[in-house]
Amino acid sequence: MVNGEYLKLTSHVSRLTIDHSQFTIHYLYPLKQQSFMSKPSLPQGTRDFSAAVVRKRNYIFQTIRTVFELYGFQPLETPAMENLDTLMGKYGEEGDKLIFKILNNGLDNPAKQQQTREGFDKLLAGRSSKDITERALRYDLTIPFARYVAMNHGQLTLPFKRYQIQPVWRADRPQKGRYREFYQCDADVVGSRSLLNEVELAAIYAEVFNRLRVPVSIHINNRKILAALAETCGGADKMMDITIAIDKLDKIGIDKVKEELTQRGLQPSQVAIIENYLSITGTETEKITALKKLIGHTASGTKGIEELQYVLQTPDSRLQTDFTLARGLNYYTGIIFEVKADGVQMGSIGGGGRYDDLTGLFGVPDVPGVGISFGVDRIYDVMEELGLFPEEVQTGTQVLFFNLGEIESRNAFSLMQELRARNVRCEIFHEQAKFDKQFKYADKKKIPWVVMIGSKEAEDNTCIVKNLATGEQSTLPQSELPGLAFS
Repeated sequence: MVNGEYLKLTSHVSRLTIDHSQFTIHYLYPLKQQSFMSKPSLPQGTRDFSAAVVRKRNYIFQTIRTVFELYGFQPLETPAMENLDTLMGKYGEEGDKLIFKILNNGLDNPAKQQQTREGFDKLLAGRSSKDITERALRYDLTIPFARYVAMNHGQLTLPFKRYQIQPVWRADRPQKGRYREFYQCDADVVGSRSLLNEVELAAIYAEVFNRLRVPVSIHINNRKILAALAETCGGADKMMDITIAIDKLDKIGIDKVKEELTQRGLQPSQVAIIENYLSITGTETEKITALKKLIGHTASGTKGIEELQYVLQTPDSRLQTDFTLARGLNYYTGIIFEVKADGVQMGSIGGGGRYDDLTGLFGVPDVPGVGISFGVDRIYDVMEELGLFPEEVQTGTQVLFFNLGEIESRNAFSLMQELRARNVRCEIFHEQAKFDKQFKYADKKKIPWVVMIGSKEAEDNTCIVKNLATGEQSTLPQSELPGLAFS
């Protein structure tokens, strides 16, 4: 609705967008055959990636992929869009608001105008309408994975271990480390309730960040403990109110969390119990003792503490309990993870947990699962800030052949093909040019080696090889060039 009235929908509508959280509708009409060129821009919360950035990101992807494969996980890909019914209701009240909905095609068809208006009326009244949207961009990789398992569980060998590296989309407010389009790298195991899976996933986190040289702390908690906290505060029905509020602790602080809990209907005595819970500190032994005293009288609390202690047997100092960790998604049921980079002002760079009946949402009950996710975009920002990318990551082309004439360039091209056959990345300058111009090209592209073949070298079957990093230069037979180590 714009200025209190609907804008007329016609077949000339070029684009239509909905701010679904506020139910604001915008129609955009094209200008009538006018020559108008706007300044090119990107949608807020998205980015272009230059070659240098892509190489760094690929370094992260390959490191994670290698470790996933090392632990026996198999690759999987799912579509960028899912049916809206697949996604809605799976991420809690806050998460559902951030799902990017896709308008149905054909809404500009005059025959559908009345149907479209009725659909908008439903949206403005706070109800969904398939007349307007039936699909959405995926919010994460876990729910699509659960949908895949539900559709294919009869053909899968259980436990099924899969990894997935694909982009996801969230209608979040863009800020440092938070984007509307970003990649997730997930590893999940379904079909097993063994806590060995949690131990292995914690080890995967440790191994990946060891290889990336990122200093981290791996935080764990248990949703059973949060359920016990809710029970202690008066009932299981309060669990989502409590977890949603606790999940904001790092962002808004304890006073605002207490305020939100009060607004959600909790009494001062109940808020005091939660504050006591959030203030538990000390060694792991001291924290577990304090936790037992607070919620150990409940069955879920006892079970949650036992599971925590099992995973904590892993001898890694980076693994630590964090009772402020809640992870506000509805589907977690057991151990939950969150990874934070040490010494960097950044949100979590990894997270996950156990979900023992996620496929039940799709009509296939009793398929337990557990998984973790790496936030590649935030990991990139952390590594960039700490200067952790190896220099060799930036090397694209290894050898540039100078173009010093038609005959000479043909000679160079033949040699270049021999190097390429040996997996040496090389290129030839696109035209005959002065030495200075070709050297500058190599310098700007950070190409470490150049090969020069002039008329004399072509006649003698030799070539000049120069290492631009050291300045060393030598002349050698062309037959020896493919045997050199260009590293």
